Amino acid sequence: MKVLLTGATGFIGSALTKELESKGYSIRIVSRNNSRDYDTVICNLGVEKIPESAFDSVDIVFHLAGYTHDLENNKNRDAIYQKLNVKATIDLIKAASKQRVRKFIFISSVKAGGINQQAVDMSEDDQLEPSDIYGKTKRKAEISILNIGKEHEIDVSIVRPALVYGVNMKGNLASMFDSVKNGWFPPLPQTYNSRSMISVKDLVTAIILITENKKTDQNIYIATDGCNYSSRDIFDAMCLVNGKKIPNWEVPYLIFLMLARTGDIFKFLPFNSHKCQKLFGSEGYSSEKLHKLGFLPKYSFTSYFQQYNNEK
Repeated sequence: MKVLLTGATGFIGSALTKELESKGYSIRIVSRNNSRDYDTVICNLGVEKIPESAFDSVDIVFHLAGYTHDLENNKNRDAIYQKLNVKATIDLIKAASKQRVRKFIFISSVKAGGINQQAVDMSEDDQLEPSDIYGKTKRKAEISILNIGKEHEIDVSIVRPALVYGVNMKGNLASMFDSVKNGWFPPLPQTYNSRSMISVKDLVTAIILITENKKTDQNIYIATDGCNYSSRDIFDAMCLVNGKKIPNWEVPYLIFLMLARTGDIFKFLPFNSHKCQKLFGSEGYSSEKLHKLGFLPKYSFTSYFQQYNNEK
């Protein structure tokens, strides 16, 4: 079976590509640069039109490409997100449907469902208004492709991963991990906030499970590892897997609030209320719908990195 992947060189995409290859799928990727390992369609999504030949003999499209970077201070932020996260996604599924591709798997984000700050984990049915441009554009793309799927008779399944951890992870989680490893990150207070995450290995397993199940058309699936972590839990786990002694003290939460408010006033400072909310906010989600397909996560944050360290 032949598959086409966008975002195949990214953190999640590269792990998914390798696993699909190991399962015997024939791989073709869309990339701005040629790959020595895979059949490559050279295309800059969001800028160039993908050629029809990209879909030759393709049965399934996995769409992982998208803009995720924090562009808080970029004047063209909204246009950048709209172009890649929405327009490129719509153009891709329309092109795929014209070439009779039978299934389209879209890797979205829990941000598309809105930010859950309640005590109860949020499910796919608890749709809230997304709070930022990233979540809003992901949600807009979801709605569009579900409608296009119905209209053009192409199966559409959407995966909403929680925060993804793993070797070569990106973004704030990776920065925090490196800072803890180097002894630079302050011991966080126990605020008992609740965050959902998932290992990249478990996420790939979930994506393939959804792909190979015939009953997933027109469905959205949240993917987590089933654990809820506070920010202090994550800090302690990072200490543990990096061989660091877990500090028996903490920086008071009030200090972080004071630093955040100072950063709101003096814009050149790196920490503000936006960053503080990212660090201590709650984002809890439920994967019960995915579990009903037979998904059983193998890893927690700690067990994943302990296994990785043992295999090195």
